[in-house]
Amino acid sequence: MNIQEDQIIGELVANDYRTASVFKKYGIDFCCQGNRTINDACEAKKIDEKLVVDDLNSVLNSKADSGIDFQSWPLDLLADYIEKKHHRYVEEKSLEIKPYLDKICRVHGERHPELFEIKEHFNATAGELAMHMKKEELILFPFIKKMVKAKQENTKLDKPNFGTVENPIQMMMDEHTTEGDRFRKIEVLSNNYKAPEDACNTYRVTFALLNEFEQDLHMHIHLENNILFPRAIELEKQLN
Repeated sequence: MNIQEDQIIGELVANDYRTASVFKKYGIDFCCQGNRTINDACEAKKIDEKLVVDDLNSVLNSKADSGIDFQSWPLDLLADYIEKKHHRYVEEKSLEIKPYLDKICRVHGERHPELFEIKEHFNATAGELAMHMKKEELILFPFIKKMVKAKQENTKLDKPNFGTVENPIQMMMDEHTTEGDRFRKIEVLSNNYKAPEDACNTYRVTFALLNEFEQDLHMHIHLENNILFPRAIELEKQLN
């Protein structure tokens, strides 16, 4: 397979997650802004698209395992996986990171006032994601599972209160964009998670945890925006 400049980034990552490492290398968002072509993303970043395409082809032509093929998973299984792996991760890590941020703000905030901004952004993300995930768990994911069951059993699907699955999906994608933007601010404020020379161990651990949190969020959003949501929209069309 040879990559072309007009291919959609999110579709490439959905088909083979190894390509995500290339987009990360060039600072190209493959989750919240995965609906762009390689050419569009490179123009916006002022990057030579040939370098990106060459790296992508190199990755795809390597013999390394492409990892889990999420595209082949049933939608109900994928929704369960996202909830049990990524939703739980957000819940657990939010509780772990908040006290660390409180501590380093208290100890280092006078010399590094950007820590207060990082703390403010992270607390906002933790609160918004908690509400976001509940909407998925109580409304969107159960409807996706109902669609899967209706398809399997060849039964009629009752129309949901929200009209079409595209309505809550668009809301979730808008919220993904908001949190992706917020974490980009944290990345900048933290100097790409590089702790300063006078940082204590807690400071360094906090930045490492924030970095890990962002990487998990990228995968979380990718699985929804680029795989679960488009397939759910297509499934609804098949059932109607």
